Amino acid sequence: MPNNGGGAFHPAARVLYTPSMRVYLNHAGTSWPKPEPVRRAVGAVLEASTADWPERFATDHAAVAEWLGAAPSRLLLTPGCTAALAAAIAELPWSTGDRVICGSFEHKALARPLAELAHRGVHVVSIPSTSAAGFDLAALERELKRGARLVATAWATNVTGELSPIAEIIKLAHAHGAKILVDAAQAAGWLPIDVAALGADMLAFAGHKGPQAPWGVGGLYVAPSLPMPGYCDTGSVDRAALAGLVAGVAWLRDRPARLANARAGVARLRAVLPTTIRVLGPADEEHRVPTLAFVHPTRAPVEIANALRDQGVVAGAGRFCAADAHVQLGTTAHGVVRLSVGPGTTTEELAHAERALHDVIRGA
Repeated sequence: MPNNGGGAFHPAARVLYTPSMRVYLNHAGTSWPKPEPVRRAVGAVLEASTADWPERFATDHAAVAEWLGAAPSRLLLTPGCTAALAAAIAELPWSTGDRVICGSFEHKALARPLAELAHRGVHVVSIPSTSAAGFDLAALERELKRGARLVATAWATNVTGELSPIAEIIKLAHAHGAKILVDAAQAAGWLPIDVAALGADMLAFAGHKGPQAPWGVGGLYVAPSLPMPGYCDTGSVDRAALAGLVAGVAWLRDRPARLANARAGVARLRAVLPTTIRVLGPADEEHRVPTLAFVHPTRAPVEIANALRDQGVVAGAGRFCAADAHVQLGTTAHGVVRLSVGPGTTTEELAHAERALHDVIRGA
């Protein structure tokens, strides 16, 4: 595994900066490039000459369930996290007057099906949250005391990478008789997941982000106490993408230091930014997945992202389908710049990115 060691920008890093280098720092959007074992697994499915896909599906399904600590019968494989969240919410038998509690940083994949519930007479309550204060557990408990059928929230926000106190949220929800749906799109692949130990009633994840799989596969874990959606509700599973998911999680198992290394890489990038730049999310890297979000006082995020791209660094810019998060952050007008490191980002790539970020921000 490449060493993604920490350290602030230093002029000596210039020797590693080459115009021909390309550095991908948008892993919160989708992981890239996919590891070689993932590419091989996808190719093997597409080139298979026999129709043994039912047996292969069962084997791969079981492997993904094992990764989550779930029984295969409680894991619905889906085309992605969006489909998983929609199936989870649609499966519950809602009644007018039911209450659902969510956070205020939710991705549209969760916010939209909750909004549909509101049109059906279900009350949806959003708990305030900021990157400085985190998820407001006291506000959550107050709302739970008023009654709730479900708490639905992200384990990590896709805008800043901030981790929610998911264990405490689950404990509070269950203490007040509510079920819990965890959106693990940003956490899966980075944080260890054991659904039994976690205690989630439902957990949705995406394959194409942290787990290193291709697009087109994700999943929904459903506890035995809840009804299980069927494949007629979500559509056929992409067999090649599923094979890539199995290969991706196996590849990750051999890299136990991947999160620490990636967080150290984010710390290096953060150290380049001057105090005039507003960095969003917690200062402590331990409370976020390896994502860095910031805004410039005078330049739009898309302008900075384009300037970084001109220097060979792929960054994200915008609102990232999380409108409520930007209301909380005060970044609704233009969104943020988002840099997210991957498990395979190398020391040389980080040095290149540091130099480019220094030139774009300080040379503006």
